[in-house]
Amino acid sequence: MNLRRLVCCIACCLAASLTQAAGLKSVDIPAEGALQPLKGAVWYPCNQPPSEARIGPFVMSVSMNCPLAGEKRPLIVVSHGRTGSFLGHRDTAEVLADAGFIVVAINHPGDTSLDQSRTREFSVFVERPADIKRVVDYMLGSWPDAARIDAGRVGFFGFSRGGYTGLVAVGANPYFGKRLRLCDGKSDPLCEQVRMGTLPELSHDPRIKAAVIADPLSVFFTQESFKNVRVPVQLWGSERGGDGVTPASVADIAGWLPTKPDFRVVPGSQHFSFLPPCPAELAQSAGELCSDQPGFDRAAFHADFNASVLAFFKAQLGQPPEIK
Repeated sequence: MNLRRLVCCIACCLAASLTQAAGLKSVDIPAEGALQPLKGAVWYPCNQPPSEARIGPFVMSVSMNCPLAGEKRPLIVVSHGRTGSFLGHRDTAEVLADAGFIVVAINHPGDTSLDQSRTREFSVFVERPADIKRVVDYMLGSWPDAARIDAGRVGFFGFSRGGYTGLVAVGANPYFGKRLRLCDGKSDPLCEQVRMGTLPELSHDPRIKAAVIADPLSVFFTQESFKNVRVPVQLWGSERGGDGVTPASVADIAGWLPTKPDFRVVPGSQHFSFLPPCPAELAQSAGELCSDQPGFDRAAFHADFNASVLAFFKAQLGQPPEIK
């Protein structure tokens, strides 16, 4: 292990020792009009010791349903990629929670590993940013510990389609054109708007003050898309791309953002390298998600990645209060 990775690992361990463990509990956000309920989980600072918790193939070191520790906690909202899940960035969520952040991640309905019914529907790209606004509304409003969140310190983390989601949430406006492949053969109201050249109403959320965006899907963006984006962005790109994301498209976004982002390209990585290392049973059935190029150490990369994400949010949203 080189010196940089060693320092990052020590930093992550030190942060965990200060708060003992990330707490973890489920979250259920009610339906809103035609929008479906949102389900996911919240990671948060907790001063009880951790234990192993298994959800599906994933084992996490957390304290289930322990009391939230502290007040005035910054909030980070997480958006997964195409057919992902709220557990897709569990390691990043744990590191942030261990350091004093509250982190909420939800499943985007119809675009998850267990429900792919709307993955190829245009409506997903309209509803995803609305999902994020609903999550922030709930966490700052009806969530039982809402009063312990600092509403002025909200951040966002998103990968792939989740990166698209976050860019829209912080002010980007995609360009769908009048001949959208997702609308071929479909006559729903959203596709009719596209054919008329009318941009569907998309949700932006000015409460989000900083965003980490990893390998975002960018096919709907142009340079004009970003003129209203003002928040600081840490932008990550893979060297090899994948799943519709190219290194060039991510570099374009880096050049188009009005405020120069903290842009980092990860040598030797592919698109799914931004997902945490896979447990053995998942690696056997999801090779594309779990395999990297020879010589690429995903576990070591994630130690660096999570430390960098944590440092960015601390710099942009402020140091979370110490746990007592």
